Amino acid sequence: MTEQLNIVLSQMTQAVGDLAANADAMRAARARYPDADLILFPELQLIGYPPEDLVLKPALARRAAALLGDLAAETGDGGPAMLVGSVERGDDGRLYNIVALLDAGRVVATRRKHELPNYGTFDEKRVFAPGPLPDVVTWRGVRLGLPICEDGWLPTVCGHLAAQGAELLISVNGSPYEIDKDDRRLTQVFAARVAETGLPLIFLNRVGGQDELVFDGCSFVLNADGAPAHRLIDWGGEDRVTRWTKGADGWACAPGDLAEWEAHPADIYSAMIVSLRDYVMRNGFPGVVLGLSGGIDSALCAAIAADALGPDKVWCVMLPSRFTSRESLDDARGCAQMIGCRLDTIAIGPAVEAFDAMLADSFAGRAVDATEENIQSRIRGVTLMALSNKFGPMLLTTGNKSEMSVGYATIYGDMAGGYNPLKDAYKTTVFAIARWRNAHVPRLSRNPRAPVMPDSIITKPPSAELRPDQKDEDSLPPYADLDRMLHMLVEEEASVDDVVARHGFDRATVARIERLLMLAEYKRRQAPPGVKLSTRNFGRDRRYPITHGFRTG
Repeated sequence: MTEQLNIVLSQMTQAVGDLAANADAMRAARARYPDADLILFPELQLIGYPPEDLVLKPALARRAAALLGDLAAETGDGGPAMLVGSVERGDDGRLYNIVALLDAGRVVATRRKHELPNYGTFDEKRVFAPGPLPDVVTWRGVRLGLPICEDGWLPTVCGHLAAQGAELLISVNGSPYEIDKDDRRLTQVFAARVAETGLPLIFLNRVGGQDELVFDGCSFVLNADGAPAHRLIDWGGEDRVTRWTKGADGWACAPGDLAEWEAHPADIYSAMIVSLRDYVMRNGFPGVVLGLSGGIDSALCAAIAADALGPDKVWCVMLPSRFTSRESLDDARGCAQMIGCRLDTIAIGPAVEAFDAMLADSFAGRAVDATEENIQSRIRGVTLMALSNKFGPMLLTTGNKSEMSVGYATIYGDMAGGYNPLKDAYKTTVFAIARWRNAHVPRLSRNPRAPVMPDSIITKPPSAELRPDQKDEDSLPPYADLDRMLHMLVEEEASVDDVVARHGFDRATVARIERLLMLAEYKRRQAPPGVKLSTRNFGRDRRYPITHGFRTG
């Protein structure tokens, strides 16, 4: 009877769709621990998570099956067994999210995911069929329960496995980052599964960016009494050897390192670094280019890009017009110098004059309005895209969530680009992160400098500088108030009356903000992707119709 086990948790990244690379990464991990009994990999490690509709291609499932067979055959060498996440085409023709236990040259068992999440960022019912309540897997005399991600977030599957006599729960996950989610996984969700079943539990998560999602790792082991035995690092790959012994009260894990996970706002900043780094590098861009206006949003984006990629891969461009202040020119120059990145200046005046002349007859008799302001923004977008096309760096957009909420962004202008690090960060969050970054060098940074922007960028009133003496708060509530309104309207789906009741804001003002939020949906639908930070980001979480007439105010 087996009474001791060495189980390796391999917290690693994934390349969605690159099955060969994922298989090779698992082979390499297994080779590092020839004396282990079992090595664990995250959910869908073989194909990458989330695969979205890519997984519906029949060729992907066929290739996954072949590679899984190859990996199983390789365990015939007497080395460690492997628990691998993949997909499986059932005899019923439907596709299942599975884990496969590979040992002694064969697939010992597979288990299908029972609970398919279909909320927020998750669309698993779109592509997978639910498996039955899974049976316990008996391996080397040990009864293992193998709940896959959502199977462990709800009580049913773990309760069923405990009733079947499971001795150890192993939950492989693809759990994306959200603010405060690392602590919630440990102290609320999976601690509850341990308390309910009386069983020790392994939680294993992936790391790395995948389009708008970023995965923070934060894997852990809980003993049957609920006490953490191991906590793996956040934001990075790590292999952790855990040593298990079976006693009179069942299996217990020997204590190991309890990694400290980042607190706010360091965790938000790390999410931005990892997501941007993986997006740029995996899509083959040599670096990024962005407009540096002298404002806080573009300054923070430049800092994030330099931290993610290195300052040598960040190209900032100042695009002044006749409305650009000397202070903004000086701040942009100072920011680029502090970050250590390239800064060029391309004045847009000639293009503005050309458009004025070109449109003079068509605009005759009409007063100057937001149209002329937007032309300036679109000239800047065209200019930056020209640099991107000519030299290859990806164009970053720099609008924050407050602006994207109410439509204070120019479609085909400052919204033009390939990725937006601030898409899910409200303006007040931007201020907080900028202050934090000026005082700290992030743990994951490739640019060990601080501060990274002049203090005047943080303290001056925000302005688009598209007309004389323009300030954001000329037409919007103060950002501290606006963001509290938006958080309730977006994250909480609150009504205008709910917002007024909680915060005491003027009802007409809140109703106007709700109206702007609804009207801007068509812009957001055309916006570039950006990293998800909150419980309800635009795009993957919040999907509203563009055309509708519902208002609560």
